[in-house]
Parts: sequence; C-alpha cells; structure tokens
Amino acid sequence: MRRMAPVAAPVVWGLAAVAWKVGCPLARQPGMPMRVASGVVFLTVGTGLVLGARRGLKRELARVRAVADATQQVLLRPPPARLDGLAVAAGQLSASRGAVVGGDLYEAMATPYGVRVVIGDVRGHGLAALGAVVAVLGSFREAAHDEPELAGVLRRLDRALGRHLRERAREEHPARSGRAPEHPAAEEFVTLLLLEIRADGLVYVLDCGHPGPYRLGHRAEAVPVPVGEPLPPLGVLPLPAELVPYPATRLRPGETLVLHTDGAEEARDRRGRFFPLAAVLAGATGAAPAELVRLVHTALLRHTRGRLTDDVALLVVRNDRVRVPAQPAEPGLRRTRPAPSPH
Repeated sequence: MRRMAPVAAPVVWGLAAVAWKVGCPLARQPGMPMRVASGVVFLTVGTGLVLGARRGLKRELARVRAVADATQQVLLRPPPARLDGLAVAAGQLSASRGAVVGGDLYEAMATPYGVRVVIGDVRGHGLAALGAVVAVLGSFREAAHDEPELAGVLRRLDRALGRHLRERAREEHPARSGRAPEHPAAEEFVTLLLLEIRADGLVYVLDCGHPGPYRLGHRAEAVPVPVGEPLPPLGVLPLPAELVPYPATRLRPGETLVLHTDGAEEARDRRGRFFPLAAVLAGATGAAPAELVRLVHTALLRHTRGRLTDDVALLVVRNDRVRVPAQPAEPGLRRTRPAPSPH
C-alpha cells in the first residue's frame, strides 16, 4: 500500500482540482478574485504533483540502490581478509554513474591446490556486462575447488562463457527481440588472468589477453610480473588443445602481488596523460592490501577528476606466511634436487 501512496496522492489532488473547476459554482463566476482563487488551486495541485512524484522517485532510487548493493555483495563480494596465510583485499570503481557493479570481475579462493585467483574484464561496462560476469564468476567458484589442474579451471570458465553467449545470441535474434541489440553478444569477450599461488609461494599463471600483475617487494619499486605467451580472450577463439600454466614468479614472505584491469593504466587526465599506476604502487610499498587499494583508487579519482571512462578493478595479495626452514634429510635417505626457482 505504501508504494501506491506517491501515485494516489497526486491523483486525489488532480480530481479535487477538476471538481473545483467543474463542480464549484464559485469557480465559474467571472471576475479577478475568482481567477486568482482558481490559479491558487491549480498551483497547489501542480506543486502537490511535483512533490509527490519527487518523493516517489527518491523512494524508488533508494530501492534500486539497495538492490545494486545486494547484487555487488553476491557478484563482487569482498574476498576474505586472509586466505591460507595470504592477506587479500579488492575493490572496484565503476565508470557508469551511480553504478556499484560493472564489467570487471575478481575472486580469490583457498583450495586444496593452493590459493586460486581470477581477475577479468568484460568488453564494455555497466549493466550490459553483468551477464558475462555472472557466468564467469559462478563457474570459477565451483571449478576452483573441483579441478586439480589450473588448465581445467580455465576450460570450465570458457565453457560457461560460451553457454552465456549462445543464450544471449538466441535472445537477440530479430525474430525474438524485434530490434537490434545495443551490445551484441557476437562482440562480447572477456580478458582474464588466472593465478594459482602454492604453499611455497610459486605463482602459476594462465593469461587470456589481460594485463599482467605487479610485484611489490621490500624496495620502493613495482616490478611487472611476466605471464608468458598470452592466450586469446575468452569468447574470441577456442582455447588451444594444450594449456600449460606459466611459472611466473615466487611470492616470498612480505611481498605483494597487485592484479588490475586495464582501466587502471589507461585512465587519462585532462591533458591525455595515462595514470602512472607503477609509480603510485611503488610509492605505496609496505602498505597493507586494503590500504593499497584505497590509495590507488584515491589517486585514480584525483588523476581523472572523477571522470572514469572504464571500470577499474584491483585485487591485492600479500604473502604473510612465515618462512619455514628446510629440514635436514634423514640418514640413509637421498636428498631430492630442488626445482629451479622462477623469476
């Protein structure tokens, strides 16, 4: 009943105005006083209509924002502050005004095979990209636990996105929709970075056309992490028959990985200068993950004066594990040769 109040009140006021003009004998009498009285009545009615509609719109906006907040908690829920000895934080800035979710996605999960992390960017931003975000994140949250190999996780994500795109293409067919789609499914794809951080700090990567992360050590510098030969973005071409995760780096105790979408490095100021992400990260060396996300977001908004042209997502992982000293080999047992350390 409360939802009808903003509509019912103006209707009542409108009927009262019509009744005054049509049914009241005084309103039909000639003369300036009656004209003034009629003007006052209709001005009051008009004001009531505007105020009633304004209150209704404000309540509707509050409901929409509540739904958007709930959607963000489901889709881009904050990762746990700690995962298997790693400190984690993430955050997003949406380019769509008033939106809290867009075309970027991220997730981090502790699994029996290590901490698995995904960050991705759907072509475009805003509500049109949410379907692909749902498909990829939903698949990752299951596959990360089910698939023993990182390549198996990526194939599951590719299949989930493929199903979503086929369903969208059917819905967009002119025979069903009757109009041309604003964002055709045939033009949609997802760049994606998939990581596995093992107990010894080794980081393995599968990169589908996504920017590589930065590593922050104990010196004030942000070092780009190699990701190997990139694969095509999901939704563009089929994945190759053989997928071999790339041994990207070893995340040592106290070191930090910063994953980001391309909106961070491609953000420009009024003069067309790109955002200096590496320099900002280097200046924030030693900051906790949540603080680092806040510092980068603040610098981005200052650089662009709040006018982002693309969504920006950050996911920060710091190795807080204690280094375990190597145990001496037992007498009579042959010491195995350690694997070479990547980069």
